[in-house]
Amino acid sequence: MLKDKKLRRELPLYAMLAPAVVLVLVYAYGPMLGIVIAFQRFLPGKGLFGSPWIGLDNFRFMFQMPTIWQVVGNTILIAGMKIVAGIFVPVTVALMLNDVGSQPFKRSIQTIIYLPHFLSWVILSGILIDILSPSEGIVNQLLELLGFETVFFLGDDRVFPFTLVVTDVWKSFGFGTIVYLAALTGIDPALYEAALVDGAGRWQQTRHITLPGISSTIILLTTLSLGNILNAGFDQVFNLYSPLVYRTGDIIDTLVYRTGLVNNQYGVATAVGLLKSLVALLLIGTSYKLAQKAANYTIF
Repeated sequence: MLKDKKLRRELPLYAMLAPAVVLVLVYAYGPMLGIVIAFQRFLPGKGLFGSPWIGLDNFRFMFQMPTIWQVVGNTILIAGMKIVAGIFVPVTVALMLNDVGSQPFKRSIQTIIYLPHFLSWVILSGILIDILSPSEGIVNQLLELLGFETVFFLGDDRVFPFTLVVTDVWKSFGFGTIVYLAALTGIDPALYEAALVDGAGRWQQTRHITLPGISSTIILLTTLSLGNILNAGFDQVFNLYSPLVYRTGDIIDTLVYRTGLVNNQYGVATAVGLLKSLVALLLIGTSYKLAQKAANYTIF
């Protein structure tokens, strides 16, 4: 009887969740049936059930691809640099904004740095292509005025990975800054007052009070980001890269795109994507385990 009453009381909540559950089932779990393509010589005309089964041949071909390990290395390097910069920059900016006394100025800065977070990489890539142009871009014009040589940011394979990291941080650090500013509000102001009485300077207060106060948030976000070590940002790379920078800018997701949709090697592309997903699953599980131990974070 109590269960029936509880069910009737909670029924509107379940009804509210129903559309989201349906969307997840259709767009997240439904496409997982396509995993079988990794074990087939997939022919679109014959579909999933008519294409011939070839076992692990696609995986063997994948490991024999001459660029596979270079692409994996690019992915890990770019994603790793993004994770490090994505922690360091928001923390630094949050610490500086936390010391700003003028609230209107502080809110204005927060709004300005947060705006790029709402723009898609399709829009931002067009902006970046213009401002980073080696001939007419405002960045290279400024470098020339300062006496430096122009830099082909999107065409030099030595510079391109760092361009990806800088532009990604520019887009996303505003959101991270707000997270850390929220964590800073949880620090007891009495600690700063006591430190001030003891003669502690601004740097000593930051080192012994502020950073330890938000250390659990930093550790949590860092460990959770480890699960994205194989996600270097397809949207960003796809809209900014070119064959000139494949050597250092090609990542797993762009390789899957070219292999499957451009070269029509559906089975090989699915095999690469499946292997990436399995490794990412292990990394995500590891990161949640580390987050539980380091920051007492649980998902249950």
